[in-house]
Amino acid sequence: MDSDRDDVRIAVIGGSGLYNMPQLTDVVEREISTPFGPPSDSIIVGTLNGVRVAFLPRHGRGHIYLPHEVPYRANIYALKSLGVREVIAVSACGSLREDFSPGHVVIPDQLFDWTKGRRETSFFGDGLAAHVGVEEPFCRELSGMLIECVEEAGGIVHEGGAFVTIEGPRFSTKAESNVFRALGMSIIGMTTSPEAFLAREAEMCYAVMAHVTDYDVWHETEQAVTVDQVVRILQDNIALAQEALVRVVARLAERTPTCKCDHALESAIITDRRKVSPEVAKRLGLIVGKYL
Repeated sequence: MDSDRDDVRIAVIGGSGLYNMPQLTDVVEREISTPFGPPSDSIIVGTLNGVRVAFLPRHGRGHIYLPHEVPYRANIYALKSLGVREVIAVSACGSLREDFSPGHVVIPDQLFDWTKGRRETSFFGDGLAAHVGVEEPFCRELSGMLIECVEEAGGIVHEGGAFVTIEGPRFSTKAESNVFRALGMSIIGMTTSPEAFLAREAEMCYAVMAHVTDYDVWHETEQAVTVDQVVRILQDNIALAQEALVRVVARLAERTPTCKCDHALESAIITDRRKVSPEVAKRLGLIVGKYL
């Protein structure tokens, strides 16, 4: 594991159309164990324009995990163990706004967690308490790069908006969809929470390239969301996503971060360090070792 740690700085969490891109060479698969169980799948590591990049299928190959079943903690921990510092999440989403049309891309700047407590949302607990700041849940610098790269790749991209995460696996009722619209949400999906929050706890830059596949169920003249519709739009957008990733990876390779993501825990841990058990310190050493 240590031999690859400094080589893999960038990770992409998404589906099969991403890690199968023709530009990816020197591909290897990494089986990684974590204190939080196995990740969703083996991690595909390859070279993209001279840069080593890790690809993680969020739902497992063949899409075997429901949104609440995804092992989010194991996924983020496994990427952290490879040395990853920047995570690009590629997700499908429903639009809650007339002007965010299917086929468009949204780079959100806010996140609203509407899940139901079935997911493990933090690395902390068991005698080690921390309260990480997430007033801006997505890395502003990484999000800005994604906006530029999607535009350059020929996509219609919207900057900003609130992304609400629902529990799933069902789609919304019309009443729920209209409530989210009334609350000012822009897009809706099932996986960004707790993924973004865990990435912040792991002190990684995290941003989302959200591909609009539908109008959820609120729209009076458009078809309500279906699995077939989601898959079709995502397939149509694969080339766009791949080209945007090629561009953003090249820029990240030359990036000198000025954001605060890489020291998000600096003032977050509240537990007296003398009270932290050796077992917890060992389990979370990769996440908090420099602070204990």
